[in-house]
Parts: sequence; C-alpha cells; structure tokens
Amino acid sequence: MTDNGRGTARRLERAILELLERRGPDASICPSDAARAAYEGEGDGWRALMEPARRAARRLVAAGEVEITQGGHPVDPTGVRGPIRIRRAR
Repeated sequence: MTDNGRGTARRLERAILELLERRGPDASICPSDAARAAYEGEGDGWRALMEPARRAARRLVAAGEVEITQGGHPVDPTGVRGPIRIRRAR
C-alpha cells in the first residue's frame, strides 16, 4: 500500500466506525460500504479497497470496537470466508 498503508488503513477504520455511528445500534454494514466511503477517486476503484476494508474490520474486532458476522451471528474474523457484515461490538 502507498503511504505505508497507514493512511488508507486509518481512513477505512474511521469509515467503518462513522458508518456504524450513523446507523441504528443494531445495524450492520458491508465492507464495500467502508471501501466506497474511504475511496478518494471516481469510478469503481473502491473495489481495490475491499480486502483492506476486511483487514480494517479485523483490527477493529481485535480492539473490541466491532464484530464481524455471517448470517447475523459473530464469527471468528481470522478464518471467515465469503460475505461478511460488520456491526458494533455487543
């Protein structure tokens, strides 16, 4: 990543937390929501931020800020595959 990845990583973490703050306490977001919010360009370049968004969510799980879910249930972020959602930690 450019800027050692730290700037992008922080933007993605901030985007996740800000998106969740704007929604109800039980709401969740898709990593694509954070990727789109953090992308600083036009078009579909946000897609390149999908895996970094998932990594940002995993860091926020480790910090106790959020949970990663599948089917509405928290999952282990280290081994999860497929579509995920992100919600506030409960």
